[in-house]
Amino acid sequence: MIPDAVLLPLIDRALAEDLEGGDLTTEATVPEHTRAVARAAARQELVVCGGEVFERVMQRVDGKLVVDRLLDDGTVAKPGDVLWTVEGAARSILMAERTALNFVQRMTGVATLTKTYVDALPTGSKTRITDTRKTTPGLRSLERHAVRSGGAHNHRDSLGSAVMIKDNHIATAGGVKMAIESARARAPHTSRIEVEVDTDAQLDEALAAGADVILLDNFPPAGIAPAVAKVAGRALIEVSGGITLERIPELASAGVDVISVGALTHSAPAADIGLDIAPLPETS
Repeated sequence: MIPDAVLLPLIDRALAEDLEGGDLTTEATVPEHTRAVARAAARQELVVCGGEVFERVMQRVDGKLVVDRLLDDGTVAKPGDVLWTVEGAARSILMAERTALNFVQRMTGVATLTKTYVDALPTGSKTRITDTRKTTPGLRSLERHAVRSGGAHNHRDSLGSAVMIKDNHIATAGGVKMAIESARARAPHTSRIEVEVDTDAQLDEALAAGADVILLDNFPPAGIAPAVAKVAGRALIEVSGGITLERIPELASAGVDVISVGALTHSAPAADIGLDIAPLPETS
């Protein structure tokens, strides 16, 4: 569930893009009192995501629209499966259609791509697939929900939610050791200290300084297993950079704890979902 305080402002901004000048076509062609039912259906195999958002968009346009969420988020749907239906004033449905589909096609695309990465993990693997902060500006909460719907996990939500020392922090702090020591002195006692390293020398320095999590960033593939052996459980190991679907089994088998994949959000194609509408018989 996405809190209203986060979700409703996103919906209102998106609707304002489409409806600032009204809907000239709908108002000119559809009689005011026409009622209709519309069905949102999968046109490809996909992982359903965004039912709550679909409903909220519809009801933000018209609180009398009735939405039925037929399939829960995280469900695998086949082409032709109906995901959600909406019934009520035809004009209202048509005015909300594009905004609702923009949200759910994006979210479902992220969830669908995410599942392919999760499914690539070897059976019984304890390795986590996570997203990154490479999200669409303003839509992070929706894309994070989509990643979870696809079976993966979320990385830190924002810069204020975790200590993660990256290459530019190391460069300006004076080195790995100094960055870790400074972070440990200033960070809340509840925070782990994660540091990004890209060489064996930095890995040794991070271990000596007591990092809690070590991110092997763009490490050469042949260097992953030796790095895991060197760490020997003294810190959690995350791998990132240049992660492809084909590398997931290899990385998990090497014993890394976390594989963070920016592609889950920055490269997910929109899912193909169609909304077909039909007028309802008039009642006397």
